[in-house]
Amino acid sequence: MAAKQDPEALAAARPLLTDLYQVTMALGYWRAGRAHDPAEFELFFRQCPFGGSFALAAGLRDCVRFLRAFRLRDADVQFLASVLPPDTDPAFFQHLRALDSSGVTVRALPEGSLAFPGVPLLQVSGPLLLVQLLETPLLCLVSYASLVATNAARLRLIAGPEKRLLDLGLRRAQGPDGGLTASTYSYLGGFDGSSNVLAGQLRGVPVVGTLAHSFVTSFSGTEVPPDPKRSSQLPRSSPGPGGAGLPGCGSEAGQWRPATASPGDQRALPDHCSPVRFQMPWLESVPIAVSNNIDEEELARLAQEGSEVNVIGIGTSMVTCPRQPSLGCVYKLVSVGGQPRMKLTEDPDKQTLPGSKAAFRLLGSDGSLLLDVLQLAEEPPPQAGQELRIWPRGARESCLVRPAQVEPLLHLWVQQGQLCKPLPSLAESRAFAQLSLSRLSPAHRRLEQPALYQVALSEKLQALVHRLRAGASL
Repeated sequence: MAAKQDPEALAAARPLLTDLYQVTMALGYWRAGRAHDPAEFELFFRQCPFGGSFALAAGLRDCVRFLRAFRLRDADVQFLASVLPPDTDPAFFQHLRALDSSGVTVRALPEGSLAFPGVPLLQVSGPLLLVQLLETPLLCLVSYASLVATNAARLRLIAGPEKRLLDLGLRRAQGPDGGLTASTYSYLGGFDGSSNVLAGQLRGVPVVGTLAHSFVTSFSGTEVPPDPKRSSQLPRSSPGPGGAGLPGCGSEAGQWRPATASPGDQRALPDHCSPVRFQMPWLESVPIAVSNNIDEEELARLAQEGSEVNVIGIGTSMVTCPRQPSLGCVYKLVSVGGQPRMKLTEDPDKQTLPGSKAAFRLLGSDGSLLLDVLQLAEEPPPQAGQELRIWPRGARESCLVRPAQVEPLLHLWVQQGQLCKPLPSLAESRAFAQLSLSRLSPAHRRLEQPALYQVALSEKLQALVHRLRAGASL
């Protein structure tokens, strides 16, 4: 694939956004004559975040942007030459200069898909040296995006479908790139918009906003702001002032007298701005917005009490994901030279599943999700209405399942560096995420102590795992 100068892609991730050991491993492959060996890696997570039973897959669009722009510049190669051993063969650096993604194939869950432990978010295949170099940037692009989308989905489930949720976390984010990622993927996860203007320009996220105390306190009690008509309509064009008060609320003589919600007092704001209290029916059409360190617990209280608050701005708890700041994605080698590879450790949770694989979601006759099954790519896919013997992960025995419907999970997006089909827009992925969440059972959707969703292996994959384990113990 020819490198394209996409400023957004280059700003989000560049080839040297990586760990040094990726480059030293690449040098090792080169010296061993294995740079071009066909290899496949899988990117996945081991446990669902936030103590829940699901995650949302996100970051695929950023990965494709990164791959389309992948090319080491002369300055990049010169820097690598300065940090690698001085006796490094100059031909290695020539190889790096020639690298692009024309040999890379990517299969992945569509953005907004439900994702579960062990099921690949991405499968990346290509020349061993190159796909090794992709590890760190792909993890960086997928892990936080998926974590933020999942966090937003949880907050949306708590708030319900009627209240507008706004991302106001840019100023609290871990740097500009973290802010842009959070604004983008909070929208995918179910938020209605963001205060981040750059996310609107670059990603198409609806841009919304409130106002700050400084605007209110800059006017005296009897002073009318410039263009009072437009000022009085501000809450209608914006979702309303979080924490700073509601302009016009309590105005008896055209004065600017905001009703403020003090920290921790968001639930009192609807009563403070009651249309009945002020005998101003037009206030019923004015949205009421709150924001002030709102987390899952505070959001649940606002939702449970039937508050008249229409708009909820969430900043720190959205962008920093304080309950779990990392999804813990990993990128593991599953085959090289056409032979399966498996990581064996004393910790069974960290053992990997070998071989190139396919993944399917099995559904009941009512469309309910039964489980996900992983199998070797060479196996025929499961068939609706036919019995299938599977091995649930962690179980000691196999069982039979008869799905009414079968859905393939991993789609081919990039083949030999070429985009196979158009990527969905951010808005389309957002709609797909909400559809995906609606298919979860109440037990799996529950945020506290949910039922765990089952992932299983085919008999053939289970046999391969057993054989490799047995061989390692000899």
